[in-house]
Amino acid sequence: MKKLGFILGLVLTSVMTGYAQEKKGVNITVTIENVLSSEGQVIGSLHSADTFMKGAGIQNQSVDASTGEVTLTFTDVEPGTFALMLMHDANGNQRMDFEPTGMPKESYATTGELTYGPPSFESSKFEVVDTDLEFRIRF
Repeated sequence: MKKLGFILGLVLTSVMTGYAQEKKGVNITVTIENVLSSEGQVIGSLHSADTFMKGAGIQNQSVDASTGEVTLTFTDVEPGTFALMLMHDANGNQRMDFEPTGMPKESYATTGELTYGPPSFESSKFEVVDTDLEFRIRF
């Protein structure tokens, strides 16, 4: 009987510990609209000012492309200032491809308004505080 009580106590303690753990950060869910083909992947990167346009983001996600829309979720994002960069890597080479004129061959977007020329962190940034965020972004 003592063994049964001990085992039951361990089970209850482990269950209660699971419920007591607090969420570390917020989730950012991004729905990308106007994906033009199901070739390749849609890649998204969460960036700080230090990583924007300089390589991999703080978090990187990808999903197989699907004509129409796809969704990416960035989890446990701590409070701060961030920007999202998204692209449709149609040929699966994990990088943006360009025309000889310098124009992108593949669809891309950021959380800010696109302007002529490369996007900037200042025009793409948003704040993460303490609630989950959702974005709908169109290629």
